[in-house]
Amino acid sequence: MTGAATPLGVAHFSAIDLPPLDFVRAAARAGFARVGFRLHPAFPGAPFYELPAGSPAARDVRSALGDHGISLFDIEFVVLSPDFRPESLSAMLEGAAALGARRLSVCGDDPDEARLTDTFGALCDLCAGFGMGVDLENMGWRPVASFDAALRVVEATGRANAGVLVDALHFFRNGGRVSQVASAPAGRIAALQLCDIRGEAPSSPEAMVAEARAGRFAPGEGVLPLAELLAAVPRETAIAVEVPIARGREPADHLAHLARCAGHVPGSNTLP
Repeated sequence: MTGAATPLGVAHFSAIDLPPLDFVRAAARAGFARVGFRLHPAFPGAPFYELPAGSPAARDVRSALGDHGISLFDIEFVVLSPDFRPESLSAMLEGAAALGARRLSVCGDDPDEARLTDTFGALCDLCAGFGMGVDLENMGWRPVASFDAALRVVEATGRANAGVLVDALHFFRNGGRVSQVASAPAGRIAALQLCDIRGEAPSSPEAMVAEARAGRFAPGEGVLPLAELLAAVPRETAIAVEVPIARGREPADHLAHLARCAGHVPGSNTLP
C-alpha cells in the first residue's frame, strides 16, 4: 500500500455476538478507527442486527460512533441468489446510510453470470441513491469463486460504484495472486479484509465454509503474504480485520489482539 497510514477497521464478524452499540465501544477500546456492521443475515439463521433509520437503537449507535471517533465503513452480508431483488434492501440501506455507511458487501450465488451481472448492476444503482457503493466478494463454494470472476462481473456492470472486496482468505485460497490486485482497474478495489491461514487448502465446499467461519488466524499468525498484498492495493483502500472470535474468548481481548497483530504485519502501515 503506497502513501500515508490508513485507519484500521474491524469487521463485525470478528465479534458477531456483540450488538452494534457494544461492538463500536469494544472496537474503539481496541484501537480501531472503522467498523462494519452485519445488518443482513449471511445465511438462514445467521446472526444480524437491525438499525432502522430514526430508531432509538440507531440514534444510540450514531452517538457512540461520534463519541468514540469511529466511522462506519460497510454493512454486510447479502447473498445475490437467482431470486434476489435489490429493492428488498431499501429499508436497511436507508438506515445504514443515515449512520454514514459507504459500502455494501455481497457475494454472487447465481450460476447464470449474465443474470447475476444484471442483478448486481441494479443493486449498485439502488445503493448509489443512498450514496453507497457495492463490493463483490469471491468465495470458493459459490459460482463467483475467484477474484477474476468477481472482477469480471464488476467490470461488466460498468457502474462507477461497483467494486471487488478482497478478503485475504478467499483471495489466496481460490488462486488469487498479488499481481492481479496490483493490476486491477483504478477504483475497483475499495476494501481489503485481513486475516491469516495455515495448512493445506480445503477441497470440499463444506471444509471451505468451515475454514472461512472458524479457521482464520490473526494477521501474521499464518502463511499468507499479507505485506505484499497491502503494498499492492491502492492507498485509498479501506483496510479491516476479519477473524471470528474463538469460543470462550473475551471480545475485548480478541479485538485488541487483532489490532496488535495487524499493526505488526511486515510492511504494513495500517497501525490503528
